[in-house]
Amino acid sequence: MERVPNLTRDDAVSAVRNPLAFIAGRWTPQPRTVRRAAMAALVMAVIIVVTGGAVRLTGSGLGCPTWPTCTDDSLTTTRAMGFHGVIEFGNRMLTYVLCAAVGWAIVAARAQKPWRRGLTRLGWAQFWVVMGNAVLGGIVVLVGLNPYTVAAHFLLTTALIAVATVMWQRTREGDGQPRPLVGKAVQQLVWFLVVASVLLIAAGTVVTGAGPHAGDSAEVERIPLDWETVAKAHAVLAWIVVTLTFALWFVLKAVDAPKGPLHRTRDLFLVLLAQGVIGYVQYFTHLPEVLVGLHMLGSCLMWIGVLRVLLSLRERPETVSGRLPEAPVETASLTKA
Repeated sequence: MERVPNLTRDDAVSAVRNPLAFIAGRWTPQPRTVRRAAMAALVMAVIIVVTGGAVRLTGSGLGCPTWPTCTDDSLTTTRAMGFHGVIEFGNRMLTYVLCAAVGWAIVAARAQKPWRRGLTRLGWAQFWVVMGNAVLGGIVVLVGLNPYTVAAHFLLTTALIAVATVMWQRTREGDGQPRPLVGKAVQQLVWFLVVASVLLIAAGTVVTGAGPHAGDSAEVERIPLDWETVAKAHAVLAWIVVTLTFALWFVLKAVDAPKGPLHRTRDLFLVLLAQGVIGYVQYFTHLPEVLVGLHMLGSCLMWIGVLRVLLSLRERPETVSGRLPEAPVETASLTKA
């Protein structure tokens, strides 16, 4: 076992002034460690969505009726608050686990050699999104689960998943200039898919805000729309996303695109099919809580899948002595179609 050097007073001062630089000067993680750290942050971002959904679906949204404490007199849940208090307070505690995962990703990225500043910035971006969402979560409680703040809370977590996905992808590639693997027309088609997916997720929050699962047994404000009508609009957007995904897969096959974009498009299509089945079953069975929770998980997986398709359209090679490797890269285009 390698001996840990003794810390001097100067070391202690340096650690206080810039702890990340201090750690980076004494530890170099393996690339797989950095990838695992980024993956852990992404997984925790998905888990926090699922557990947040459990809070709403069990009617525990006001299990802790105030924030940042659980009650006016207690930081933690009390026995009198029962099951709902445990659920709500437990979800709050998971925020600290999420912070730890994001912090680990930041430390690992900062300590990697050579230092990749862009990777570290992505870690810090996650940290600030988590902090902002924690405050927004407190506001959600203080305003009595107002559906518009609940929707914003979910959408901000969706942004967190986007940043975490990008960071995870960046740990698996170099820092060279991006090189497109497909033509402009294919890239535009994928951006249409991304926009449609964002609209689909946003429409889902409206369905939630107008639907029967308000998040608490008390009288909670709802979005003044017929949730079944909104759900049908949501389904139309879902079919648009499915159609765009199938069209993308067909085009990628036609132009003989690299396997990366093709395989990720296939994976996304399978996730969408599963998500569609869950969506229709939950609609016709009057929104059972378990299926709604699975649908929320599917929403996260769909969003990750869409982003992975987008990120697969280019490659970023490693830099060698400040120069990019000169190996040519074949780029697929629609001229073959």
